[in-house]
Amino acid sequence: QVQLVQSGGGVVQAGGSLRLSCAASGRTFNSYTMGWFRQAPVKEREFVAAINWSGGTTLYAESVKGRFTISRNHANNIVYLQMNSLKPEDTAVFYCAADRSPVLLGPLPPGRLDIWGQGTLVTVSS
Repeated sequence: QVQLVQSGGGVVQAGGSLRLSCAASGRTFNSYTMGWFRQAPVKEREFVAAINWSGGTTLYAESVKGRFTISRNHANNIVYLQMNSLKPEDTAVFYCAADRSPVLLGPLPPGRLDIWGQGTLVTVSS
């Protein structure tokens, strides 16, 4: 079973950058699609970005496209979310998640996933 441990996050001013990391344990990590989600106060968890098993296919929510970059390092079993040009509306708890399917066909529905990181808070001040 894959387990996910997140790091990164914190407080940053608008326009700044942060990088989130998601370290995975388990032999099957390299065959999973990985995703990032976020949940702002009183809002539902929403899809942010995903990357397929090889790293060759990525997908982003429109709200972060051009500002966020998802990547993965197979050697270290880590998935990253580089966040640039952060806005106050990006403030949320961010979660990484694993999808047992290696194929990325569209935004990952959070309700279908059952492997999650512990979450990390990102606060963007104006």
